[in-house]
Amino acid sequence: MKIALAQINPTVGDFTGNLEKIVAASRRAAEAGARLTVFSELAICGYPPADFLEKPSFLVRCRSAVDELAAMTSSLTTAIVVGVALPAPSGSGKPAVNAAVLLDGGRLLLEQHKRLLPFYDVFDEQRYFAPARSQRVVELDGVRLAISICEDAWNDKNFWPRRLYKVDPMEELMQQNPALHINLSSSPFWHSKRAVRREMLAAIARRDGVPVIMVNQVGGNDSLIFDGSSLALNGLGELIAQAASFREGLVVLDPFKAQPIPLTEEDETEAAYRALVLGTRDYVRKCGFSKALVALSGGIDSALVVAVAKDALGAENVIAVGMPSPYSSSGSIDDSRKLAANLGIRFEVIGISGLFGEFSKALEPMFAGAKVDTTEENVQSRIRGTLMMALSNKFGALVLTTGNKSEMAVGYCTLYGDMVGALAVIGDLVKTRVYAVCHWLNREGEVIPAAILSKPPSAELRPDQKDTDLLPPYEVLDPILEAYVERYETPEAIAQANGFSLALVQQVVHLVERSEYKRQQAAPVLKVTPKSFGMGRRFPIAVKVEV
Repeated sequence: MKIALAQINPTVGDFTGNLEKIVAASRRAAEAGARLTVFSELAICGYPPADFLEKPSFLVRCRSAVDELAAMTSSLTTAIVVGVALPAPSGSGKPAVNAAVLLDGGRLLLEQHKRLLPFYDVFDEQRYFAPARSQRVVELDGVRLAISICEDAWNDKNFWPRRLYKVDPMEELMQQNPALHINLSSSPFWHSKRAVRREMLAAIARRDGVPVIMVNQVGGNDSLIFDGSSLALNGLGELIAQAASFREGLVVLDPFKAQPIPLTEEDETEAAYRALVLGTRDYVRKCGFSKALVALSGGIDSALVVAVAKDALGAENVIAVGMPSPYSSSGSIDDSRKLAANLGIRFEVIGISGLFGEFSKALEPMFAGAKVDTTEENVQSRIRGTLMMALSNKFGALVLTTGNKSEMAVGYCTLYGDMVGALAVIGDLVKTRVYAVCHWLNREGEVIPAAILSKPPSAELRPDQKDTDLLPPYEVLDPILEAYVERYETPEAIAQANGFSLALVQQVVHLVERSEYKRQQAAPVLKVTPKSFGMGRRFPIAVKVEV
């Protein structure tokens, strides 16, 4: 039996557009001789639909979309298994079920519900979905198929050191002697996850002794980026098919006859960049825009953001703006101009020295006798934020913020200033990873000018300012932040593991905790690590934390 792995990029709520993608891919699969075409979890309605699932009209539309799809594909020689949200059974206490439907010749052969509903990190499925009460194998042309949905395959007691659920739905399905395991996924990308996902599925294939097919969503939806990377494994856990990462695709194979193929080496730095490009492109376009604005400071963060924007949207759709203040070096504008030329994007300069003078003059009566401090620095940043939003309104372009994870973690950013914008493109990259990605960009020639890579990081908001005036060097700061923010390690454990003083670690932790109010007002952050700021990290603002 030939099976097609149909890796598509759906948009939440775009039933018409999603159905068009599903039908088009099914036709191509049928032409390639596929008897079954597999799509991703909730591909009909898009993932994650969040509180749309609480709207009865949304679920009614999901059900009607299944009927439409059955009619639209009734003449095709390929059957289709695809994910969709459907109304939950009465009395379940939840509005919806996360379902996979199997359609063949216009007939519904199976409606399989998801049983394990993740409730950690970015997932909140127990809020919306009722779990499946049972699961059954279905036959297609005499081949017994076990169909699971994402998390249902992620509870193998032999693979994970700690199980999140008491039950393993795959054990129930395997007792029914299927010949093939098909998993529909919407599994978001983060650093090193592709390898973990493949190894986990390979362990299941070896345990059960049957081929495993996993089709994963691709594309960006708000903060989440789905890498695709759909795959097929034989009963020995060997890779027999692999779809591309970060783009749509269709792969056709016979899982019972296909031969093993070599694993491709995965460069996680390259993957981070490609994920950011995809996430930026989809965020801008799915929100109905086509252009982006980036404030270029001459520093490495804005350089990386504008490079991502260019690759995501095209050079003609990116406007970079330099806004020198009295403390900006001439090299910052020169470096920005060179970067813009390297990328082939439009670069404009709007000086803010005069505006800063007018602000200072207006505030002088109330500031009389007060020392100059970070207030004046923040005024400069907020002038820039106001100008960027004016350009955004005038030209219908989204502003991309340029702050990195290190800055967001410790509050080294200005509310209503450099935090102004629609999307925090590199808000999940610590500073040292920003450098790593920029060096990767320059692997075949200069994209980011050498001067930007070599200069000491500085906000340039006062004379001779350096980031290290207030913060530890990023080579010290970043390991502390990754341990505390991403892995929830204690200050004592961090200090001991890294050879840092406990006082230093506690100082950094204090900065992290006192900056929560800023982060909760920040633009959505594109997630590329296991724990990013935003929807997957929920802490109160008004707290007193002892460190």
